[in-house]
Amino acid sequence: MRKKRFGIDIDGTVTSPETFIPYLNEAFQLTLTIDDIKEYDLVPFVNVSREELGQWFEQNERDIYKNAPLAPYAKDILAEWKEDYELFYISARHDKLLDVTKGWFDENGVHFHHIDLIGSHEKVETAKKYDVDVFFEDKHDNACEISEECGIPVILFDTPYNRLPVPQNVHRVTTWHEAKELIDKWFGK
Repeated sequence: MRKKRFGIDIDGTVTSPETFIPYLNEAFQLTLTIDDIKEYDLVPFVNVSREELGQWFEQNERDIYKNAPLAPYAKDILAEWKEDYELFYISARHDKLLDVTKGWFDENGVHFHHIDLIGSHEKVETAKKYDVDVFFEDKHDNACEISEECGIPVILFDTPYNRLPVPQNVHRVTTWHEAKELIDKWFGK
């Protein structure tokens, strides 16, 4: 029997949801905090067009991802799980960032069994492809779609930008310790 397989988003889940804020503040002369970010789309919070923000992001994403801070306790809990579960990271990052992403995992000592950078927020097909048993996410619509279309539980890491109502199989947590409690309850640890 194969081990349970976890599909895990990277940004805002394994990394801090505040990762982008200092970069946005510096580049666009803002004073944003995480509590100001009430939706996933960052365009309404900056004083530039979607195209300009996209260009800025493309120029800065390698540095942002290389220096992203870990979410508290993510590394420790993922290390506890590495023997009992398969850790499949499924991210909207573009695959041209695989070297930076793997470098970040190595530098931060975060274990992985597989990393798939799909270049899109459409994660349902990838979750199905890898037959994941649980998904960890911070993007509200992704969490709802994965839960409903894959028929699996999704652990949604609570942030100000994802506080819309969720279906029954999406479980909101505020910490990795709460996520671990759910996993222990579901899988008998």
